[in-house]
Amino acid sequence: MLYYLFKYLAEFDFPGARLFQYLSFRAALAVILSLLISAVFGKKLIQRLRRLQVGETIRDLGLEGQMEKSGTPTMGGLIILGAILIPVLLFARLDNVYVILMLSTTVWLGLIGFLDDYIKVFKKNKEGLAGRFKIVGQVGIGVLVGTVLYFHPDVTMRRKIVDAPPVTTMTTATNPLQAIDDNYVDVNTQVTTIPFVKNHEFNYSKLLAFLGDNYEKFGWLIFIPVCILIITSVSNGANITDGIDGLATGTSAIIGVVLGIFAYVSGNSIFANYLNVMYIPNSGELVVFTAAFVGACIGFLWYNAYPAQVFMGDTGSLAIGGIIATLAICIRKELLIPILCGIFLIENLSVVMQVSYFKYTKKKYGEGRRILKMSPLHHHYQKLGMNESKIVSRFWIVGIGLAIFTLITLKLR
Repeated sequence: MLYYLFKYLAEFDFPGARLFQYLSFRAALAVILSLLISAVFGKKLIQRLRRLQVGETIRDLGLEGQMEKSGTPTMGGLIILGAILIPVLLFARLDNVYVILMLSTTVWLGLIGFLDDYIKVFKKNKEGLAGRFKIVGQVGIGVLVGTVLYFHPDVTMRRKIVDAPPVTTMTTATNPLQAIDDNYVDVNTQVTTIPFVKNHEFNYSKLLAFLGDNYEKFGWLIFIPVCILIITSVSNGANITDGIDGLATGTSAIIGVVLGIFAYVSGNSIFANYLNVMYIPNSGELVVFTAAFVGACIGFLWYNAYPAQVFMGDTGSLAIGGIIATLAICIRKELLIPILCGIFLIENLSVVMQVSYFKYTKKKYGEGRRILKMSPLHHHYQKLGMNESKIVSRFWIVGIGLAIFTLITLKLR
């Protein structure tokens, strides 16, 4: 909103109004405001939740210090949602298709998580929202994201015109982008970044090449299910990781920083050309959203770090997972998610392996056996006697390592 106000004031040479045209300035404001909202709004919300006795019900799993957390306010994800939505609505361009899509994802999954927490806390139903309804909600936003990114005319990528003659004029400092623009065209295509490959790109529609010459028309049959799978997986991964104080929040902030760098590079034609990554027009506006997301996670960590004063609940965990997945898809870095979101992936896999092995051994031997002492993985380390804060710190270190490796994959081809 303020973007449009100051754009109008800039026409009258209002002092400082042109600053709002700079992406970096608006991103910095988004970080600062999200931190302030988390600090001020967060404290008041925690006090409010305590008065309403919105406390977490803890099952005794035999973990050290676990029962001491009983009664800690939950639904703190409302802090994260507020700290994301308000700065984005103020500083981002609201006519940008990517920003609209990210806002829709945040609100959609936030409402699903809120409904789940509401049923658990106020209806005293420990099961919360039925799993099938969560899946329906996640699939629904996956369909929305996939459909918009595939069919919306504003979702384009700059592709090279193979047969275009080389441009030999206007390539000096007078117009350094002329050579790029004259040899490239913006098209709607479902090409994504693929790591460790020389050409570095992959078109989903090529999986349907067996359909004949018009196979590209049916690319949505691949792209939309991929969006559903990624959003559902990452959203549930963040939900599972949110098991000990600060783990999901800190990990998400690290991932957000990397996605913010990717969004800035992908939305800037100069950097995209220099680094040889695909240029996605208008995607740079996602930097403002990502800045608010990182600020919200860090601000929430102020209250969520060990020992936690508030839990985010499904209100926050489902939303942040969906945000990360949708961001990655928008900037065509979704195939890097297994590396970047490695913490979420291993947490998911630990549960799948534990349950599968237990069922297999129970069927074969009549008695279920376990690979880990407890799943997800962070609870396994708790069972081994490791302090909760040490587990979180080490997971963060691993997350930082994965984030750095994700960045350098752009050059490992």
